[in-house]
Amino acid sequence: MPARILIVTAAFGEGHNSAARNLALAFGDLGAEARVADPCMVGIPWTTRNLCKAYRFVTTHQPRLWSRIYRATADVDFSRQRMPFMRRSEAALAGMMDDFNPDAVVSTYPLYPYFLDRIGTARGKPVPVFTAVTDSIEINAAWLKAPGTRWLVTDHFTRDIMIDHGLEASRVVETGFPVPPSISRLRPLAPDAAVNPFDVLYFATAKLPHVRRISKAVLHAHPDTRITIVLGKNVRLLFKRAREIKERFPGRVRIKGWTRRVPELLGSHHLVIGKAGGATVHEAIAATCPMLVHHLVPGQEEGNLALLRRIGGGELADSPEAIHRHTAALLADRAALWRRMKQSLARHGRNAGALTAARYILEQIARR
Repeated sequence: MPARILIVTAAFGEGHNSAARNLALAFGDLGAEARVADPCMVGIPWTTRNLCKAYRFVTTHQPRLWSRIYRATADVDFSRQRMPFMRRSEAALAGMMDDFNPDAVVSTYPLYPYFLDRIGTARGKPVPVFTAVTDSIEINAAWLKAPGTRWLVTDHFTRDIMIDHGLEASRVVETGFPVPPSISRLRPLAPDAAVNPFDVLYFATAKLPHVRRISKAVLHAHPDTRITIVLGKNVRLLFKRAREIKERFPGRVRIKGWTRRVPELLGSHHLVIGKAGGATVHEAIAATCPMLVHHLVPGQEEGNLALLRRIGGGELADSPEAIHRHTAALLADRAALWRRMKQSLARHGRNAGALTAARYILEQIARR
């Protein structure tokens, strides 16, 4: 009988959901039965939707306020925090446990291990809990204090930091961020690949609707540059501006709306420009695609940028002028800097995080 894995996530940031989806794919590839659920959306759907809207607004338009909120959580004892509206989410999670009867639970959101600790005590039947930490280097206290768990982390820098905070070394396991299993099968551009043309993948955002300015910065940086603009959910807002650039630079601009082929795009492009979200940064790392970060949210996304810098695979470029400067530098001296960054990312070698985590969890279940 295949192992049954419940994966719980939350809609507060795409990294949690991306990690959960990719873990489910990996468990499926390994013959296990995985179910992904969002107890907050099930238990308190109206509140969750509005909290998500507030989260997106604050992180996008009031980053300093978000930074204060993020830092303040370090003083919260989540094992005692019983916000009334969260009790329904906890009850929803308890119902999922009774219904699915999993062999293990994987949480990609830091609050659920606290719920699971109480649920396991009440049921008298605790199950193994694995917390997939979606942040790097800058680790929120909620992850660090989670009870009764093993932590699956993105890199050895993060593992060392968590151990320095007092966590037991044997319970902190470096697996890599749960990127799509398909990335492990990619054949990305090699460090010695041709750079004529030099293809740049650009994820546009609503916060910085500088599609024309950023695109022109890339296209003016070197005559060999081309750009693929991914508009995603911002098609209506940004398409007209992107089309103007395409018409002004014929043959050098592609426009995409929503796409499920991000891993393939990362593997076939020389450089990616985007915000420092966990999923984007770690998929770029996995696809060995150097990255320029044009926007980051204070707190957890600062850690993602720090990881890119430590690896030697990315840098902050938070203005069109900086993007122009960095792109030109990457291509100088026969693209020597770009080739060094590619080599650094290849040495880091984290392209199968979801599969590595799934194998580890199934091995732990088998030992029980």
